Amino acid sequence: MKKNNSRPRQFKSLSEALHTLGLPGPKHPLITLINGIDNSIEVKTPTQNHILNFYKISFRPRMGGTIRYGQTHFDFNEGGMLFAAPNQIIGHLKEQNSTNENQDNNLQITLLIDPDFLLNYPLSKKIKQYNYFSYAVNEALHLSDKEKEIILSVFRIIEDELDSRIDEFSQDVVVSQIDLLLNYANRFYKRQFLTRKEVNITMLQNVDEILEAYFNEQKPLEIGLPSVNYLANCLHITPGYLSDMLRSFTGLNAQQHIHNKLIEKAKLRLSNTELSVGEIAFQLGFEYPQSFSKLFKSKTNFSPKEFRQSFN
Repeated sequence: MKKNNSRPRQFKSLSEALHTLGLPGPKHPLITLINGIDNSIEVKTPTQNHILNFYKISFRPRMGGTIRYGQTHFDFNEGGMLFAAPNQIIGHLKEQNSTNENQDNNLQITLLIDPDFLLNYPLSKKIKQYNYFSYAVNEALHLSDKEKEIILSVFRIIEDELDSRIDEFSQDVVVSQIDLLLNYANRFYKRQFLTRKEVNITMLQNVDEILEAYFNEQKPLEIGLPSVNYLANCLHITPGYLSDMLRSFTGLNAQQHIHNKLIEKAKLRLSNTELSVGEIAFQLGFEYPQSFSKLFKSKTNFSPKEFRQSFN
Protein backbone atom coordinates (compact mmCIF):
# COMPACT_ATOMS: atom_id res chain seq x y z
CA MET A 1 0.00 0.00 0.00
CA LYS A 2 1.43 3.38 -1.04
CA LYS A 3 2.18 5.80 1.77
CA ASN A 4 0.67 9.30 1.63
CA ASN A 5 3.19 12.10 1.52
CA SER A 6 2.26 14.23 4.52
CA ARG A 7 4.99 16.79 4.05
CA PRO A 8 3.53 20.26 3.43
CA ARG A 9 4.16 21.77 0.03
CA GLN A 10 6.11 25.03 0.03
CA PHE A 11 5.25 27.87 -2.34
CA LYS A 12 8.27 30.13 -2.76
CA SER A 13 6.74 32.66 -5.17
CA LEU A 14 3.38 34.23 -5.91
CA SER A 15 3.53 32.87 -9.46
CA GLU A 16 3.91 29.30 -8.19
CA ALA A 17 1.02 29.68 -5.73
CA LEU A 18 -1.31 31.23 -8.32
CA HIS A 19 -0.46 28.53 -10.87
CA THR A 20 -1.44 25.85 -8.33
CA LEU A 21 -4.73 27.67 -7.71
CA GLY A 22 -5.40 27.63 -11.44
CA LEU A 23 -5.04 31.41 -11.75
CA PRO A 24 -2.99 33.61 -14.10
CA GLY A 25 0.31 35.03 -12.88
CA PRO A 26 0.40 38.16 -10.70
CA LYS A 27 0.48 41.63 -12.24
CA HIS A 28 3.04 42.57 -9.59
CA PRO A 29 5.72 39.99 -8.61
CA LEU A 30 5.48 40.83 -4.89
CA ILE A 31 1.76 41.29 -4.24
CA THR A 32 -1.54 40.03 -5.58
CA LEU A 33 -5.20 40.13 -4.63
CA ILE A 34 -7.58 37.30 -5.55
CA ASN A 35 -11.18 38.53 -5.54
CA GLY A 36 -13.54 35.58 -5.75
CA ILE A 37 -16.47 37.61 -4.38
CA ASP A 38 -16.81 40.24 -7.11
CA ASN A 39 -15.22 38.27 -9.94
CA SER A 40 -16.37 34.96 -11.39
CA ILE A 41 -13.15 32.98 -11.14
CA GLU A 42 -12.42 29.31 -10.58
CA VAL A 43 -10.04 28.74 -7.67
CA LYS A 44 -8.52 25.32 -7.03
CA THR A 45 -8.11 24.68 -3.31
CA PRO A 46 -4.80 23.05 -2.22
CA THR A 47 -5.56 19.51 -1.10
CA GLN A 48 -2.60 19.28 1.28
CA ASN A 49 -1.01 21.35 4.00
CA HIS A 50 1.19 24.04 2.51
CA ILE A 51 3.68 26.76 3.44
CA LEU A 52 3.74 30.22 1.88
CA ASN A 53 6.80 32.46 1.78
CA PHE A 54 4.53 35.49 2.07
CA TYR A 55 1.77 37.01 4.19
CA LYS A 56 -1.78 35.85 3.56
CA ILE A 57 -4.87 37.85 4.53
CA SER A 58 -8.24 36.33 3.63
CA PHE A 59 -11.87 37.32 4.06
CA ARG A 60 -14.57 34.67 3.64
CA PRO A 61 -18.26 35.62 3.92
CA ARG A 62 -19.06 31.92 4.39
CA MET A 63 -16.73 29.42 5.97
CA GLY A 64 -19.24 26.66 6.56
CA GLY A 65 -19.34 23.97 9.21
CA THR A 66 -18.73 24.06 12.93
CA ILE A 67 -15.20 24.70 14.13
CA ARG A 68 -13.69 24.14 17.57
CA TYR A 69 -12.91 27.37 19.39
CA GLY A 70 -10.95 26.58 22.53
CA GLN A 71 -13.17 24.22 24.53
CA THR A 72 -16.29 25.36 22.66
CA HIS A 73 -17.73 25.05 19.16
CA PHE A 74 -18.91 27.93 16.99
CA ASP A 75 -20.74 28.16 13.70
CA PHE A 76 -18.61 30.05 11.19
CA ASN A 77 -21.42 30.60 8.65
CA GLU A 78 -21.25 34.36 9.18
CA GLY A 79 -17.70 34.35 7.83
CA GLY A 80 -14.60 36.15 8.94
CA MET A 81 -10.92 36.86 8.37
CA LEU A 82 -7.89 34.57 8.50
CA PHE A 83 -4.25 35.62 8.70
CA ALA A 84 -0.99 33.74 8.11
CA ALA A 85 2.64 34.86 8.29
CA PRO A 86 5.46 33.58 6.06
CA ASN A 87 6.65 30.01 6.75
CA GLN A 88 3.55 28.98 8.68
CA ILE A 89 1.91 25.66 7.85
CA ILE A 90 -1.57 26.26 6.49
CA GLY A 91 -4.06 23.43 6.63
CA HIS A 92 -7.08 22.88 4.42
CA LEU A 93 -10.34 23.92 6.14
CA LYS A 94 -12.83 21.07 5.74
CA GLU A 95 -16.38 22.11 5.01
CA GLN A 96 -19.27 20.48 6.82
CA ASN A 97 -21.19 20.23 3.56
CA SER A 98 -18.71 18.89 1.01
CA THR A 99 -21.10 19.48 -1.92
CA ASN A 100 -20.75 23.23 -1.45
CA GLU A 101 -16.98 23.17 -0.84
CA ASN A 102 -15.78 24.39 -4.24
CA GLN A 103 -18.44 27.09 -4.41
CA ASP A 104 -17.61 28.42 -0.95
CA ASN A 105 -13.87 28.44 -1.65
CA ASN A 106 -14.47 30.86 -4.52
CA LEU A 107 -16.37 33.21 -2.24
CA GLN A 108 -13.37 34.88 -0.67
CA ILE A 109 -10.89 37.68 -1.10
CA THR A 110 -7.26 36.80 -0.48
CA LEU A 111 -4.32 39.18 -0.37
CA LEU A 112 -0.83 37.69 -0.73
CA ILE A 113 2.12 39.93 0.17
CA ASP A 114 5.79 39.12 -0.24
CA PRO A 115 7.73 40.58 2.75
CA ASP A 116 10.04 42.32 0.25
CA PHE A 117 7.09 44.48 -0.86
CA LEU A 118 7.12 46.11 2.61
CA LEU A 119 10.88 46.71 2.81
CA ASN A 120 11.87 50.29 3.70
CA TYR A 121 8.38 50.93 5.13
CA PRO A 122 7.63 51.05 8.89
CA LEU A 123 4.97 48.40 8.25
CA SER A 124 7.75 45.88 7.57
CA LYS A 125 8.46 45.80 11.33
CA LYS A 126 4.99 46.71 12.55
CA ILE A 127 3.30 43.75 10.83
CA LYS A 128 5.38 41.34 12.95
CA GLN A 129 3.81 42.77 16.11
CA TYR A 130 0.29 41.61 15.23
CA ASN A 131 -0.26 38.37 17.13
CA TYR A 132 -3.25 37.44 14.99
CA PHE A 133 -0.90 36.31 12.22
CA SER A 134 -0.10 33.36 14.48
CA TYR A 135 -3.71 32.60 15.44
CA ALA A 136 -5.19 29.26 14.42
CA VAL A 137 -8.17 28.83 12.07
CA ASN A 138 -10.48 28.32 15.05
CA GLU A 139 -9.45 31.80 16.26
CA ALA A 140 -10.53 33.59 13.09
CA LEU A 141 -11.84 37.15 13.26
CA HIS A 142 -15.66 37.25 13.16
CA LEU A 143 -17.02 40.44 11.60
CA SER A 144 -20.28 42.33 12.00
CA ASP A 145 -22.06 43.54 8.85
CA LYS A 146 -20.65 47.04 9.34
CA GLU A 147 -17.14 45.69 9.87
CA LYS A 148 -17.45 43.58 6.71
CA GLU A 149 -18.27 46.70 4.71
CA ILE A 150 -15.18 48.46 6.04
CA ILE A 151 -12.86 45.52 5.34
CA LEU A 152 -14.26 44.96 1.84
CA SER A 153 -13.90 48.65 0.99
CA VAL A 154 -10.17 48.56 1.88
CA PHE A 155 -9.66 45.35 -0.10
CA ARG A 156 -11.30 46.96 -3.12
CA ILE A 157 -9.13 50.06 -2.90
CA ILE A 158 -6.06 47.80 -2.93
CA GLU A 159 -7.49 45.85 -5.88
CA ASP A 160 -8.22 49.03 -7.86
CA GLU A 161 -4.71 50.32 -7.24
CA LEU A 162 -3.07 47.05 -8.30
CA ASP A 163 -5.24 46.87 -11.43
CA SER A 164 -4.62 50.48 -12.47
CA ARG A 165 -1.46 51.89 -14.05
CA ILE A 166 1.56 51.34 -11.81
CA ASP A 167 3.33 54.62 -11.04
CA GLU A 168 5.74 56.04 -8.46
CA PHE A 169 2.94 56.43 -5.88
CA SER A 170 1.34 53.00 -6.26
CA GLN A 171 3.42 51.17 -3.68
CA ASP A 172 2.97 53.96 -1.11
CA VAL A 173 -0.81 53.87 -1.59
CA VAL A 174 -1.05 50.08 -1.37
CA VAL A 175 1.19 49.83 1.70
CA SER A 176 -0.85 52.52 3.45
CA GLN A 177 -4.05 50.58 2.72
CA ILE A 178 -2.51 47.34 4.03
CA ASP A 179 -1.56 49.24 7.18
CA LEU A 180 -5.16 50.49 7.47
CA LEU A 181 -6.52 46.97 6.93
CA LEU A 182 -4.34 45.57 9.73
CA ASN A 183 -5.25 48.41 12.08
CA TYR A 184 -8.93 47.66 11.54
CA ALA A 185 -8.28 43.94 12.10
CA ASN A 186 -6.52 44.77 15.37
CA ARG A 187 -9.46 46.92 16.50
CA PHE A 188 -12.02 44.29 15.56
CA TYR A 189 -10.09 41.58 17.38
CA LYS A 190 -10.15 43.73 20.53
CA ARG A 191 -13.91 44.05 20.07
CA GLN A 192 -14.20 40.29 19.59
CA PHE A 193 -12.64 39.58 22.98
CA LEU A 194 -15.41 41.72 24.51
CA THR A 195 -18.34 40.41 22.47
CA ARG A 196 -17.27 36.84 23.25
CA LYS A 197 -16.91 37.84 26.87
CA GLU A 198 -18.74 34.84 28.33
CA VAL A 199 -16.49 32.37 26.49
CA ASN A 200 -13.34 34.29 27.38
CA ILE A 201 -14.27 34.65 31.06
CA THR A 202 -14.74 30.88 31.17
CA MET A 203 -11.33 30.52 29.53
CA LEU A 204 -9.83 32.89 32.11
CA GLN A 205 -11.27 30.73 34.90
CA ASN A 206 -9.83 27.65 33.19
CA VAL A 207 -6.38 29.29 33.13
CA ASP A 208 -6.47 29.73 36.90
CA GLU A 209 -7.73 26.17 37.42
CA ILE A 210 -4.98 24.73 35.20
CA LEU A 211 -2.30 26.67 37.08
CA GLU A 212 -3.76 25.65 40.44
CA ALA A 213 -3.75 22.00 39.41
CA TYR A 214 -0.22 22.37 38.05
CA PHE A 215 1.12 23.29 41.48
CA ASN A 216 -1.16 20.95 43.46
CA GLU A 217 -0.04 17.98 41.36
CA GLN A 218 3.61 18.99 41.86
CA LYS A 219 4.25 19.26 38.13
CA PRO A 220 6.99 21.87 38.76
CA LEU A 221 9.10 19.08 40.26
CA GLU A 222 8.64 17.02 37.07
CA ILE A 223 8.70 19.55 34.23
CA GLY A 224 9.73 22.86 35.76
CA LEU A 225 7.99 26.22 35.55
CA PRO A 226 4.57 26.38 33.88
CA SER A 227 4.89 27.84 30.38
CA VAL A 228 2.61 29.81 28.10
CA ASN A 229 2.71 26.94 25.61
CA TYR A 230 1.57 24.51 28.30
CA LEU A 231 -1.45 26.69 29.13
CA ALA A 232 -2.31 27.23 25.47
CA ASN A 233 -2.13 23.49 24.73
CA CYS A 234 -4.42 22.71 27.66
CA LEU A 235 -6.96 25.24 26.35
CA HIS A 236 -6.58 24.21 22.68
CA ILE A 237 -5.69 27.74 21.58
CA THR A 238 -2.51 29.43 20.34
CA PRO A 239 -0.13 31.18 22.77
CA GLY A 240 -0.67 34.52 20.99
CA TYR A 241 -4.44 34.32 21.27
CA LEU A 242 -4.18 33.36 24.95
CA SER A 243 -1.96 36.34 25.74
CA ASP A 244 -4.19 38.76 23.82
CA MET A 245 -7.32 37.42 25.49
CA LEU A 246 -5.80 37.71 28.96
CA ARG A 247 -4.47 41.20 28.23
CA SER A 248 -7.93 42.37 27.16
CA PHE A 249 -9.40 41.29 30.51
CA THR A 250 -6.59 41.71 33.02
CA GLY A 251 -4.05 43.99 31.36
CA LEU A 252 -1.48 41.20 31.69
CA ASN A 253 -0.20 38.79 29.06
CA ALA A 254 0.02 35.04 29.70
CA GLN A 255 3.62 35.13 30.95
CA GLN A 256 2.80 37.90 33.43
CA HIS A 257 -0.25 35.95 34.57
CA ILE A 258 1.95 32.92 35.27
CA HIS A 259 4.44 35.08 37.16
CA ASN A 260 1.68 36.48 39.38
CA LYS A 261 0.54 32.96 40.20
CA LEU A 262 4.14 31.99 41.06
CA ILE A 263 4.48 34.97 43.39
CA GLU A 264 1.15 34.13 45.03
CA LYS A 265 2.32 30.57 45.73
CA ALA A 266 5.73 31.79 46.90
CA LYS A 267 4.18 34.21 49.39
CA LEU A 268 2.10 31.41 50.92
CA ARG A 269 5.14 29.19 51.37
CA LEU A 270 7.30 31.99 52.73
CA SER A 271 4.70 33.02 55.30
CA ASN A 272 3.29 29.61 56.28
CA THR A 273 6.26 27.20 56.11
CA GLU A 274 9.84 27.00 57.31
CA LEU A 275 11.15 25.85 53.94
CA SER A 276 14.31 27.59 52.79
CA VAL A 277 14.20 30.03 49.87
CA GLY A 278 16.05 27.45 47.76
CA GLU A 279 13.55 24.71 48.63
CA ILE A 280 10.61 26.95 47.75
CA ALA A 281 12.26 27.92 44.47
CA PHE A 282 12.76 24.24 43.62
CA GLN A 283 9.15 23.35 44.51
CA LEU A 284 7.86 26.09 42.21
CA GLY A 285 9.93 24.83 39.28
CA PHE A 286 12.92 27.19 39.29
CA GLU A 287 16.23 25.64 38.36
CA TYR A 288 18.21 28.28 40.26
CA PRO A 289 17.16 30.03 43.52
CA GLN A 290 18.72 33.26 42.20
CA SER A 291 16.20 33.34 39.35
CA PHE A 292 13.35 32.95 41.82
CA SER A 293 14.71 35.70 44.10
CA LYS A 294 15.17 38.06 41.16
CA LEU A 295 11.58 37.55 39.95
CA PHE A 296 10.16 37.84 43.46
CA LYS A 297 11.92 41.14 44.11
CA SER A 298 10.90 42.56 40.73
CA LYS A 299 7.26 41.85 41.56
CA THR A 300 7.17 42.76 45.27
CA ASN A 301 10.15 45.11 45.84
CA PHE A 302 11.24 42.68 48.57
CA SER A 303 13.66 39.79 48.50
CA PRO A 304 12.11 36.48 49.64
CA LYS A 305 14.02 36.74 52.96
CA GLU A 306 12.85 40.32 53.52
CA PHE A 307 9.25 39.29 52.81
CA ARG A 308 9.48 36.40 55.29
CA GLN A 309 11.02 38.62 57.96
CA SER A 310 8.09 41.02 57.67
CA PHE A 311 5.88 38.24 59.11
CA ASN A 312 8.13 37.62 62.10
